[in-house]
Amino acid sequence: MENEAGSAPLSFTESVNHMADRAFEVLDIDPGIAAAIKACTATLEVNFPVEINGEIEVFTGWRSVHSSHRLPAKGGIRYATIVDQDEVEALAALMTYKCAIVDVPFGGSKGGLLIDPTKYSRDDMQKITRRFARELIRKGFLSPATNVPAPDMGTGEREMAWIADTYKHLHPEDVNYSGCVTGKPVAHGGIRGRAEATGRGVVYVMREFFRHDDCVADAGFTGGLGGKRVIVQGLGNVGFHAAKLLQEEDECLVTAIIEKDGALVNEEGLNIQAIRDYIIENKTIIGYPSARHVADGKSILEMDCDILIPAAMEGQITPENAEQIKAALIVEAANGPITFEADEILRKRGVAILPDAYVNAGGVTVSYFEWVRNLAHIRFGRMERRYDEMRGGHMLSAIQSMTEQPIPEWIQKELVQGADELDLVRSGLDDTMRLSFQQIKAVMDSNDKVNDYRTASYVVAIDKISRSYLDIGVY
Repeated sequence: MENEAGSAPLSFTESVNHMADRAFEVLDIDPGIAAAIKACTATLEVNFPVEINGEIEVFTGWRSVHSSHRLPAKGGIRYATIVDQDEVEALAALMTYKCAIVDVPFGGSKGGLLIDPTKYSRDDMQKITRRFARELIRKGFLSPATNVPAPDMGTGEREMAWIADTYKHLHPEDVNYSGCVTGKPVAHGGIRGRAEATGRGVVYVMREFFRHDDCVADAGFTGGLGGKRVIVQGLGNVGFHAAKLLQEEDECLVTAIIEKDGALVNEEGLNIQAIRDYIIENKTIIGYPSARHVADGKSILEMDCDILIPAAMEGQITPENAEQIKAALIVEAANGPITFEADEILRKRGVAILPDAYVNAGGVTVSYFEWVRNLAHIRFGRMERRYDEMRGGHMLSAIQSMTEQPIPEWIQKELVQGADELDLVRSGLDDTMRLSFQQIKAVMDSNDKVNDYRTASYVVAIDKISRSYLDIGVY
């Protein structure tokens, strides 16, 4: 397939680099320095055999480090049939910019294994994962100090637990072994709120966007987030949590859900939890009773709505469908769902796009909290929670004695209750996403050359990265 200019479409890495180039131009950074920042530091390819059902299968995996200006380098590991070196390197680059945007002190990394996890048993997946982990550990691409993976497409808590246990057995002397991965089960060093973090972060971004009247007006909206018609592509971990929160807490109308086997449409609004339960039970959305099924799910990206949230895979909005997108606001919950060429079209049309490098940074933000928790060897809130409750109780008693008036029970509860770990995680995530949006908006407000959120996000990231490189004398 060729783009409108008649040339071959850009690769994922080229697309990311072209988007970064806009920021390099705005910041007037020397081309050589720009090339150094964009360059991938190292990529490891491994091929390893595993015995499955009495036969030897050879698996191929990658781990790429885009930048190590901050350590450890951070980024997920995905298991999918679409994984290749270009994808892993592009995602590693996005991680570098993502961490910088939200002020998480990590470099960017990413990993992937070329596999269809649905075709293997749990025991087989454990053997494969542990062998992949050994390859990465022995070659220096996995440790709590230098390179810390997390879940991504096709992986989750169980894979992270297997990897952490493998590292522990290879390095029993490392007291910080549990920090070698994030996204672990809570019982094995994980942190409450990590599973929902990326989806919740998406919602925090949208709430902050709608707090700024000028941003809302520029996008052609009036009023707040409540009541807006939303289409979500992908009801995986990220899409599910984002859609559920938007429906239940923000009173948005989720009118369509796009999945690999089609789409569900109901203009009156869909019940996200009911759809998720149906998918878990039936392994498909086909047959769900309270919506219209559309076989060509991708066509629903072009359906009329206020907000479109692509939360599935990269390269979903291309020059072939960008002109037909009707949403006034696109919120990129997935990595790279809009190609560079499509982004150019949408920018010219005036469509507001909140970019992936910022929007889905909630996952790495809470991974940072988990990593810090692992290195500190204590859960957040353990030392101060009861003290805060005691102080709240004293304040409540003082207020009651001074006013001689009864205080409603719900206020008493709020004043006395101390924050637990989940409260603190959500508070830190909300604060991170809000402050990052304000930095992005400040760039747009102060620089006439920047009129879109993606370029502003990259300007924020690259300005921080380039200053870091200058400080440590990299160039």
